[in-house]
Amino acid sequence: MKSDFLIEMQVNGLTGRLKRLSDSFIYSTKQFYRDHDLEIEPNWHMIFLLLEKHEFLTIMEIAEVLNLSHPAIVQLVDKMKKKGYIDSFKDPEDKRKYKLKLSKKAKEKLPEFEAYWKAGREAVQEIMGERTRILEELKILEENIADEDFRERSERLLEKHKK
Repeated sequence: MKSDFLIEMQVNGLTGRLKRLSDSFIYSTKQFYRDHDLEIEPNWHMIFLLLEKHEFLTIMEIAEVLNLSHPAIVQLVDKMKKKGYIDSFKDPEDKRKYKLKLSKKAKEKLPEFEAYWKAGREAVQEIMGERTRILEELKILEENIADEDFRERSERLLEKHKK
């Protein structure tokens, strides 16, 4: 078996390994969708489900619920709008805000997409086997980063090492 330097790096290889896993999931999901002529992207799934659940949301509400940046959500939503999956309209209570909702096209396509998403969920479960502890560990990492992110911790620790 060939050596894997990211594994060899232990803690120092964590971000590289997480990136590698993320890229693997994203690229293979994109290929899966292309193979089946679906006009969707992997990271749209969460937006579809949120708007299906809540019907109407603003960009900020989506960003808050997903704990992602406003610009990241704008980029996702813009792509989905271009494909005709999201409609937007001015918030009747606050004309500065736009509410988003699934378009008629999106609602018609949801049953088809859900079959692919179900297969994808089952594929991830199969990959994970019975080992779901990683989900709990990721939650702990996310909470710790929310308390004090990498940069903040590194600055604090650098000061300690400079003394």
